[in-house]
Amino acid sequence: MAPAGPPPPEVLQAGIDIVQSWGLRVRVGKHVLDRHPTLDYLAGSDADRAADLQDAWCDPEVAAVFCVRGGYGCLRMVDLVDWSAMAAAGPKVFAGSSDVTVLHEFIGARLGLVTLFAPMLATLAFTADEQAQRHLRSTLFDPDAVRVLTRPGAGPLVAGKASGVVVGGNASLLAAGLAAKAALPAPDGAIAVLEDVNEDPYRLDAIVTKLLRAGWFDGVTGIALGSWADCGELAHVRATLLDRLGGLGVPIAWELGFGHCPAALTVPLGLVADLDAVAGTLTMRSSALR
Repeated sequence: MAPAGPPPPEVLQAGIDIVQSWGLRVRVGKHVLDRHPTLDYLAGSDADRAADLQDAWCDPEVAAVFCVRGGYGCLRMVDLVDWSAMAAAGPKVFAGSSDVTVLHEFIGARLGLVTLFAPMLATLAFTADEQAQRHLRSTLFDPDAVRVLTRPGAGPLVAGKASGVVVGGNASLLAAGLAAKAALPAPDGAIAVLEDVNEDPYRLDAIVTKLLRAGWFDGVTGIALGSWADCGELAHVRATLLDRLGGLGVPIAWELGFGHCPAALTVPLGLVADLDAVAGTLTMRSSALR
């Protein structure tokens, strides 16, 4: 399904071919290739995108729902979903990232399920990246083999160890969610995973400051930082995040290898994990899929 922006048809087909090669049978949502009549950054109307999610989730023949790309649009459709109907339909695998952070939050809060913050099928970050493909495939079919998330160069922004339920995703979408009349509660006893793309350091400062002022970090036990693609000089980004988050007094791991980066890791959200900032590892205590 395409809950946000429209996927390029040829890249979508390439992604479908890859997951079909894994033995999966693929059904494309009715509105995935739609275009909004006036807003070309949306994959069809808000109501139709919400319907694709709900129809897939409530279909007993569907075992997993993959978001094919991000962009923008999940905030526009999330309140049109019948979350009670989806809860009654039972659990599914759910995978996506970036703008899809909005849906991860709601599925975790409303349905109580583990979800996968993962590269999306109709993006070159998936179709042209065999390492990202392999990690997602292992998470789906052999999750015990990828319970330790790390990458070369990962290490501490603030040293220490912590444990908690993994929450988070794209920082700007987490901050945008605070504007809802009934905003989802801040995480408690959690390890927050954060990444972003195309945000200058001063914008990242504003995003994180908004989360800080809202109390979103109050119950966080540790933070794992992913990629900051096209966010300016990396040293400047690092200094900004250290300035804003270092005073929390919790361990913070830097460059853990998820988000908008090559060889992006698939991160299970909603599982208890152990963070070792010095080692640069986030270790799930159980398999992502049970």
